[in-house]
Amino acid sequence: MMASFKFELVSPERLLVSEEVESVVIPGAEGEMTVLANHAPVMTTIKPGVVTVKTAAGATERYCVFGGFADILPDGCTLLAESAVATDAIDRDDLAKRIQDAREDVADAKDHQSRSKAEQYLSNLTTLEAAI
Repeated sequence: MMASFKFELVSPERLLVSEEVESVVIPGAEGEMTVLANHAPVMTTIKPGVVTVKTAAGATERYCVFGGFADILPDGCTLLAESAVATDAIDRDDLAKRIQDAREDVADAKDHQSRSKAEQYLSNLTTLEAAI
């Protein structure tokens, strides 16, 4: 049996997850990261994507997150999401609206840096849409 650790997924609206888990896969800004018990301390920003949680009971749960950051310690992981929802409860109309807004942000960008940032966010959202 794998060692477990405490995982919390928090959005501004509510605490979505607070339980003992075996692993968590998070969409880090540098790429997907798998967090296990006794992970080295690290903080990372989160891009829009899917968080996959393997609970200590053996169940797999998936959540869509729309950015934020994760604080990882040897005995736990806290993910503070700008917005998060269970993938089976995702509102596809809301996701489509976020994508449309992101497209408008790309079109309205006044300089290269803001356009590049808007394009990256749009890309993350469309990848997320494809993943669910």
